[in-house]
Amino acid sequence: MKLPEFKLERFFAKYEFSVRFLLSASDCESLTMAEMLAMADAHSLRLWENLGLGYTESAGHPDLREAIARLYPGISADDIMTAAPEEGIFIALNTILDKGDHVIVIHPAYQSLYEIPESLGCTVTRWGLQPGGGSWHLDLDALEKDFRPETRLIIVNFPHNPTGYLPTRAEYDRIIELARSRGIYIFSDEMYRLLEFDITGRLDAVAARYEKGITLSGLSKAFGVPGLRTGWLATRDRALLKRFASFKDYTTICGSAPSEVLAIMALEAKDKIIARNMEIISRNKAVAEEFFTRYPDLFTWIPPMGGSVAFPMLERRMPAEGFCEEIVRSKNVMILPGSVFDFGGNHFRVGLGRRDFPAALGLVADYVAGR
Repeated sequence: MKLPEFKLERFFAKYEFSVRFLLSASDCESLTMAEMLAMADAHSLRLWENLGLGYTESAGHPDLREAIARLYPGISADDIMTAAPEEGIFIALNTILDKGDHVIVIHPAYQSLYEIPESLGCTVTRWGLQPGGGSWHLDLDALEKDFRPETRLIIVNFPHNPTGYLPTRAEYDRIIELARSRGIYIFSDEMYRLLEFDITGRLDAVAARYEKGITLSGLSKAFGVPGLRTGWLATRDRALLKRFASFKDYTTICGSAPSEVLAIMALEAKDKIIARNMEIISRNKAVAEEFFTRYPDLFTWIPPMGGSVAFPMLERRMPAEGFCEEIVRSKNVMILPGSVFDFGGNHFRVGLGRRDFPAALGLVADYVAGR
């Protein structure tokens, strides 16, 4: 299995810990240990105080899986296996797919969602989001035309990274029915779920809605604790989950004991954490919209519908890569060009989840004003 360079991660590796501001971070403002412990309930604090630093259960701490299951009506702790989010992608796709399978992947996408299938010898069709009329769109008729006899899997991501797109419930239902009628798996990256701007538009987890659905989620984005490296796979297909567990024996085997207990704390404090992060995102979204619409000859602002990222477009007078390079060099602010997603259109990603977003965007405003 040969994998190409992960463009997004290598870009972050170059700048993440050296620049003053990350304007493209996809996570929400990280919680401190003090903040996490202050929100913990009595049971979680007892687990923390009596924690042994030995091996943990491969599937995940029983209390952690119970807390995860409470996020999904109809899902039990026995339908869940914990894994770091990127590890979950690696495990699931390696388990489900074989050489010669056909995979349909929403695009743009996190690179591993399409590179891993390609590295396994699968044929990958990129099902592209398109901007228009001030929003993003997915063509469901195009999806139906993309199916082949050998189609094994559809990969989706809602709310979507990097655009913040969210389909309607009717569109989501059609995706599931198209898969169900053909017996095709759906792998759903739901890392940004719970960050919808209109809660009435929140979609059910695919694992709860579809018998061949696999939900990937975790605490890195919506919960603001990426340093825990805690995520999970959920599916009602118990035979498939057993195969995931067997594959995990060749990756991490089990999770970190301290991370598991801290993850239980985060999940038990879900409402407080999500409210905190949505307040930050909502404020930053308003700041972003005001800034980008102030310069209609330079930027096209396409409002996200959920999540902590957006994907505006730079007008063609300057390539997005050059714009990002100039900003990091002159203002010490990192912006992620759309090319790291193998996506055209001169887009770039901004992250709305950090408290320093207004200050970072202010430096971009200084750059624009000085041109």
